[in-house]
Amino acid sequence: MGRLSGKIAIVTGAARGMGEATARLFASEGATVVLTDVMDELGATVAKDIGGSASFYKHDVSSDENWAEVVGKVVEAHGTVDALINNAGLVHFTPIEHFNPDDAGKIFGVNTVGPMLGAKHVAPAMKAAGKGSIVNISSVDGLRGCNGLTLYTASKWALRGLTKSLAYELGTSGIRVNSIHPGGVNTPMGNSRDLPPDQLAMAFRRVPLQRIGEPDEIANASLFLASDESSYITGAELAVDGGWGAGYFQPVLPGAPEGLPP
Repeated sequence: MGRLSGKIAIVTGAARGMGEATARLFASEGATVVLTDVMDELGATVAKDIGGSASFYKHDVSSDENWAEVVGKVVEAHGTVDALINNAGLVHFTPIEHFNPDDAGKIFGVNTVGPMLGAKHVAPAMKAAGKGSIVNISSVDGLRGCNGLTLYTASKWALRGLTKSLAYELGTSGIRVNSIHPGGVNTPMGNSRDLPPDQLAMAFRRVPLQRIGEPDEIANASLFLASDESSYITGAELAVDGGWGAGYFQPVLPGAPEGLPP
């Protein structure tokens, strides 16, 4: 307990799934947590349930103006930002023959531009403090290619590259920037068909650990990178994928279109 004692953390996409698990874990470890999401009712409910150490802002991460507003309010209320977890993300299943360029703005806007804007707006406060941690939630698909997920994969590779560039740019100011690469995770997005445990186990039987991950397991990785325990780690990519990225393991969920991942 207390691994984030006294720290101010922003977690995007925190209304459910990995973001919610991260916000709850950070609060339990002593952080003051600011949850953000476009799902305002759900996000506000989570923040209220966490209690006095948590607050919520409705937040479109693809908006420069919205980032300025949210970070401005956090700095006004708390004086600084110690950690930013860029968790908000969108998945996109489309064979390349059906790619619509209009979709690129939406997917890259949330998955890549959003974290870039987040870094832009928290950097001044972190530089003034001489420290800070930015954690970008990429994907196992930011480490390899994936059939049918071309646009999503491109956005997550871009986030991986952004992480390394920011690590160079901000490191001299004491700011660390790292990426986490989850595999399959049992969240509303990762298990969109709400499959029961036995079917999920079958779908992920070829992953080395032979199961889907849980949101808390990703949250624990974010906790480590946000804490002082990782003080000499920056520009790194941490795979939290059950070994999926170690080889070619393509789970196929029941009812999924042929050739497409879960």
